[in-house]
Amino acid sequence: MLGMIKNSLFGSVETWPWQVLSKGGKEEVSYEERTCEGGQFATVEVTDKPVDEGLREAMPKVMKYVGGTNDKGIGMGMTVPISFAVFPSDDGSLQKKLKVWFRIPNQFQSNPPVPTDDSVKIEERESITVYSLTNLSYSWKSVPFDHLHPFLQLSAYIPCRWQPPSSSLQFGGYAKEADYVAHAAQLRTALEGTATCRSDIYFCTGYDPPMKPYGRRNEVWLVKA
Repeated sequence: MLGMIKNSLFGSVETWPWQVLSKGGKEEVSYEERTCEGGQFATVEVTDKPVDEGLREAMPKVMKYVGGTNDKGIGMGMTVPISFAVFPSDDGSLQKKLKVWFRIPNQFQSNPPVPTDDSVKIEERESITVYSLTNLSYSWKSVPFDHLHPFLQLSAYIPCRWQPPSSSLQFGGYAKEADYVAHAAQLRTALEGTATCRSDIYFCTGYDPPMKPYGRRNEVWLVKA
């Protein structure tokens, strides 16, 4: 735990590299198409649990790995955003499984430290092309810490100096599963007749610590088919 906190407070911070390919919109909803760089990722998969509960199990394991729970005992710094894959059912609700994907910082991409927790896997992933909403406003909500989404509870160890790139604005507030589902549906509607996205998976991402009360940034990434 101490290694995880030290890594988050004093480790280097970098942004998951991506390039904006195009921008579009429908009615009052705007979006952009991005290609996100691949590489080596630390992953944890959880099944048979709702998304919020699954994150409480998966996220600490990933954060401890990058904080020093590895064969080299070193903190690697952080990469933002932190993402997790969800798997929608036919009605749009999320299945009881998820997979956290943490892009290993560039310094360790060629030779990632080996996790000492067997549930943490190192996987290589190719680049992906995604769509994300860009014109939704930030919002502020006063929410007790223990009522926060578990994804954001864990990001309490992420210092406020983490600043997302300025390429787009997404939805604010303290996002939970229902928020991601709603914004995924909104984005799919905006893309109808323009782009085809995978229906079996999408990514939810977050950037901000829970002590940041406004100007928050959350995203849903629909994967281009």
